[in-house]
Amino acid sequence: MPHWLMKSEPNVFGWDDLKEKGTAPWDDVRNYQARNNMKAMKKGEQVFFYHSNIGREIVGVMEVVKEHYPDPLDERFVLVDMKCKKAFKKPVTLADIKADPRLQDIALIKQSRLSVMPITDKEWDILCQMGGL
Repeated sequence: MPHWLMKSEPNVFGWDDLKEKGTAPWDDVRNYQARNNMKAMKKGEQVFFYHSNIGREIVGVMEVVKEHYPDPLDERFVLVDMKCKKAFKKPVTLADIKADPRLQDIALIKQSRLSVMPITDKEWDILCQMGGL
């Protein structure tokens, strides 16, 4: 089953916001490659929640609970509903990721501006271990 990473600025919509809501649409994605990644997501797939700009760290795991549907603000783009699953015991920072040679090809480093990206099974396992899951 594919895995993903989605970024959000914690001062706009952070882990605590998703945790409070339980389930929420992932919105405001305005990049076509990120949109295409969201279109590829399937119900039940696991997704890392990454705090961008402030913190720059993976803080937890979400699950896709509703596959893509049109964004009511701009139908060229889509929304995906996410459910809060489990917080990392220890956030995994961008510096931690860059320092680990096993993660040298991760999209988070190779395509740092992309807000929705695939994560390989190997990367998923490494990052879950680093985060204490």
